[in-house]
Amino acid sequence: MPHRVLILCTGNCVRSQMAEGLLRRLGGSGYEVHSAGSRPNGFVSPLAIEAMGKVGIDISGHRSKSVAEFEGQKFDTVITVCDSAAEECPAFPGAQRIHWSIWDPGNATGSQEEKLAAFCRVREELASRLRQFLADRVLAEEAATKKP
Repeated sequence: MPHRVLILCTGNCVRSQMAEGLLRRLGGSGYEVHSAGSRPNGFVSPLAIEAMGKVGIDISGHRSKSVAEFEGQKFDTVITVCDSAAEECPAFPGAQRIHWSIWDPGNATGSQEEKLAAFCRVREELASRLRQFLADRVLAEEAATKKP
């Protein structure tokens, strides 16, 4: 049975969408990954789609969803990637809660190239944190199997 993960941010249009795409790629079939927002914007940012496309991950078919769509479901892990989502996150009994305060690249200024570069930096920060999350899970599973 796959490890179920829900990734939350406020608008579900940038950070949580990128994290969903990344974890699906990095975690493979061992993970069932969803994302949602506390106040979904109703679209996925074109710059998020472009930044993910640069690493071969297509999130153009994703849609912005409300966390209400997932209330009552069981998740093994709930990851919040912005402070307001962490504050507004409903309870998911039994789920491990992880919070990462990730800057919103939607606030980037400058040229389109500079804005895209900001999205790519956030993508790489998310990828790094997700790789660590996966490594920590492997270590925890190995430790659990070695108990006397």
